[in-house]
Amino acid sequence: METNATNDLEALLAVFPQAIKNALIQTLADTKKIQAQGDLIEVVLDLGRRPKAYFTHTEVVIAETEIQQADIETIIAQIGKFMGDNRAGIERTLHRISGIRNRQGKIIGLTCRVGRAIYGTIDIIRDLLETGQSILLLGRPGVGKTTLLREAARILAESKRVIVVDTSNEIAGDGDIPHPAIGKARRMQVPRPELQHHVMIEAVENHTPEVIIIDEIGRLEETEAARTIAERGVQLIGTAHGNTLNNLLVNPTLADLVGGIDSVTLSDEEARRRNTQKTVLERRSPPTFDILIEIQDRNTLAVHRDVARAVDGLLRGRLIQPEIRFRDENGDIQISYAPPPPTPGRKSGGQPAGEAGQPRRPRVFRPDEAPLQTLEDLEANLTASPPENTGFQLAPKKVFIYGVNQSRLRQAAFSLQVPLTVVDSLKEAEVCITTKSHYRKHPQPIAGVDEYDIPLYILRTNTSVQMETCLADIFSLGPHEVDPLAVAMRETHEAIRKVLHGSKSAELKPQNASVRRKQHEMARQSNLVSQSMGKDPQRRVKIYRT
Repeated sequence: METNATNDLEALLAVFPQAIKNALIQTLADTKKIQAQGDLIEVVLDLGRRPKAYFTHTEVVIAETEIQQADIETIIAQIGKFMGDNRAGIERTLHRISGIRNRQGKIIGLTCRVGRAIYGTIDIIRDLLETGQSILLLGRPGVGKTTLLREAARILAESKRVIVVDTSNEIAGDGDIPHPAIGKARRMQVPRPELQHHVMIEAVENHTPEVIIIDEIGRLEETEAARTIAERGVQLIGTAHGNTLNNLLVNPTLADLVGGIDSVTLSDEEARRRNTQKTVLERRSPPTFDILIEIQDRNTLAVHRDVARAVDGLLRGRLIQPEIRFRDENGDIQISYAPPPPTPGRKSGGQPAGEAGQPRRPRVFRPDEAPLQTLEDLEANLTASPPENTGFQLAPKKVFIYGVNQSRLRQAAFSLQVPLTVVDSLKEAEVCITTKSHYRKHPQPIAGVDEYDIPLYILRTNTSVQMETCLADIFSLGPHEVDPLAVAMRETHEAIRKVLHGSKSAELKPQNASVRRKQHEMARQSNLVSQSMGKDPQRRVKIYRT
């Protein structure tokens, strides 16, 4: 189906001072040959700087004259009131104006984002909407999550009672009358962002909806409210920030949306059957959402039809192949499945097997005898260019582990983007990994490595850095293909979990400024406080409760 977009750009232009308006109109006219008006994303106006217009693929300075405070005040006087999230809008439109304040609370910068109603985009997942199952849309900011929500509200409201919980008036526009883009759906506005979960529950209790639409679930209270709604038999359509299902699993705030993760102690018999330690990670409860859709770009989606099964597969190290939906060159919707990893163009790790009938001693990898990359060593690679080939171009490896933490090994494999599968017996394995302490005891599984003629890797300890170094050797990865940022982010995630589960504070290892900024951002997303301590090169982040 052909899509149809409306952006009501004239209403946004009308709030600008005349000089800026004329300059922007001229910019749109000049760039029309290479950029359609529909590609305009936002206009940025900062005090003392030249105004800029951001398009899909470029940015343009629209005037040489610097922005004055009077220009900002002129715009503020013609739009709605700024609320607790520093957002305002233009009545009966979908445009969003976000403010930047100084320390005295005065607005000194504006981001004027163009809001669009794009009709027809929901056709790519319309069959999933009509199943009545709860759906979570996952994607990075600006990829089109809210646009899909708006269309979902309009389509579902044709046959069901739909309530839109509109936190920042971004779904249905500013003012008391919702934008026609949501069709017959009703809209409940949220007075303050921190009260979003209260309005979600109020919508269920007071207005008997069959469907609830909610944008940007980001707090623990909102995840709990979403679970309550789903368990009351109401279809929930929501969005969250993130790129993949793996992002949610390692996000302590949002993990409950897909069932949550708990450490479980296995019986001796079950641990032996799985060939793992007694403590493993398992899904805590049924997922709040039945279907998860990863929005890769505006025309490509990855669909997990059974979230519970997908989460269980990830926790057990299985390769997950979501359903891929995309629009081809003609605008037609195509559905396929992610292909299995292709044969690599480079060799994998491990020694070649000996000649038939001539057993050889397995290759032994001992980190304490080989040079290791510590976090300090890896930090030097943070600015290195990313590898041209990702791990999914490598041949998958079947690994038998003994005494190795499965969850950490899976996270290490994900960080390096290498296709790893944990198997239950040496007979199926291509590689065996154990720890130094277990190897010294010569248990029966390890003693049988010689018989199957496979490489044996020995870790000094059960740490993520040791595992990543080991996997880099197994898959013959170069030094620039180990992602040190993932190591630091995983450490931050573990620290946040400890604080959320009762610890007063957690202190992270020293990192450079760019990594520390990301660590502070993760703490803020989890409603925790963080601060930097010490001096470089030992400057580090400390996370604690408010």
